Amino acid sequence: MMHGPGKSDRPVVPEKPSNHPGAAPGREPGAEGVEGRGLAEGNRLQQNASRTPCRNDAPSALERVRQAAKKDKKLRFTALLHHIYNLDTLRQAYLRLKREAAPGVDGETWRHYGEALEENLRGLSQRLMRGAYRAKPVRRAYIPKGDGRQRPLGVTALEDKIVQRAAVEVMNAIYETDFLGFSYGFRPGRSPHRALDALYTGLLTRKVNWVLDLDIQGFFDGLSHPWLVKFVEHRIADRRVVRLIQKWLNAGVLEEGKLLRREEGTPQGGSASPLLANLYLHFVFDLWVQKWRRQQAHGDVIVVRFADDIVLGFQVKSDAERFWAELTERFRKFELELHPQKTRLLEFGPFAARNRKRRGEGKPETFNFLGFTHICGRKRSNGMFTVLRQTMRKRLQAKLREVKTELRRRLHHPVPAVGQWLGSVVRGHFGYYGVPQNDSALYLFRYQVGHLWYRSLRRRSQRSRVRWERMQRLLRRWLPPVRRYHDYPLRRMGVVT
Repeated sequence: MMHGPGKSDRPVVPEKPSNHPGAAPGREPGAEGVEGRGLAEGNRLQQNASRTPCRNDAPSALERVRQAAKKDKKLRFTALLHHIYNLDTLRQAYLRLKREAAPGVDGETWRHYGEALEENLRGLSQRLMRGAYRAKPVRRAYIPKGDGRQRPLGVTALEDKIVQRAAVEVMNAIYETDFLGFSYGFRPGRSPHRALDALYTGLLTRKVNWVLDLDIQGFFDGLSHPWLVKFVEHRIADRRVVRLIQKWLNAGVLEEGKLLRREEGTPQGGSASPLLANLYLHFVFDLWVQKWRRQQAHGDVIVVRFADDIVLGFQVKSDAERFWAELTERFRKFELELHPQKTRLLEFGPFAARNRKRRGEGKPETFNFLGFTHICGRKRSNGMFTVLRQTMRKRLQAKLREVKTELRRRLHHPVPAVGQWLGSVVRGHFGYYGVPQNDSALYLFRYQVGHLWYRSLRRRSQRSRVRWERMQRLLRRWLPPVRRYHDYPLRRMGVVT
């Protein structure tokens, strides 16, 4: 089933530093213990074998795969496809799909496919087993971005979604033991708020004076297929699984009735795309930066990566400038490019305000990460340095525009129905942006939503106008009050670490 490769099969991977506080001299200090490598917190452990013996006990088999991958970091797996075409794995993959997702080029919906689910899954399993499965082209759609531009999105055919999700379940059992702790994007138990907490903790507990905000230009559209296949083969020697991945990469994109085939990129929207993107950056960026900061940095370096959104903190400016130049060359080798306008180095930290004031340069610059603007601030209680996180203005305005457009569409819907929908919108917004010291942005969002609803109700009829007293009762009835959903990161990360 598995065998270990020779030295020529894969490059030497640098040893991961200890995650425990008080690490040995020469290793990374324990303040960055959030960068553990083991199974991510919240990762769903595979259940033990069932009491009744069964040859297709997929969960137990995947747990054995995970244990083998964790034990031997150079182990290559030669037989994995049977885990993917297992009926239980395919069924679980189908049940985890979004039920109201748009159909792909095949026009198949989740509900229609489920009317003959077992028969359809058996047929899909047989095609995977025989090698007769063919990936369908991805339908290209566009969604608006916060800056007014259009983001390309791939809408995958239903059966391709099922197979991709099943394959990701199997591959996660291997790669979750390899991925480093500062990688947070689209991994089990590693939500955006885990990445935000890790960044906040690093900025406050490590000696950070400079922040390098990286932006990879056209990342998902620029992934090199040959390099990606090489990275997959470091761990997977099952040619059938590798060919399966190549089928998804080479399926092409259907846009305005034309089939476009590309030699690079992975369409956003597919279940396999986030894992493949993480795998690509694991070899191109993560392992390299881990070795660089241990061997070449002269001061502290912190790293937080969520998919292709990357922020680094440096103690020494010369380290940041040298790292930027060397990373540009490394990315060029793997056919990636940093965005020249969006990638920037800024002074940020406890001494930034004092140093910039002395030089007559004004307040410290801010940077954005995962929907929040990060600002140098001071605590009211003792005046010590802290990091303020506020909702990005573009995100706030874009959400209010969405609410305004939808209220116009629901203009003559019953008031309770609109109120229930608005309550879910506000509650979801608070659930993500409800972090400490962001109360003013939350109050502003709730007020603006209520004002938009008030204007919408006044347009319903020219005869009877909604009085403000009644509007206040509606707001109290349907819109939840402002509240904080997330604790201070130092408390949360202290518990996790």
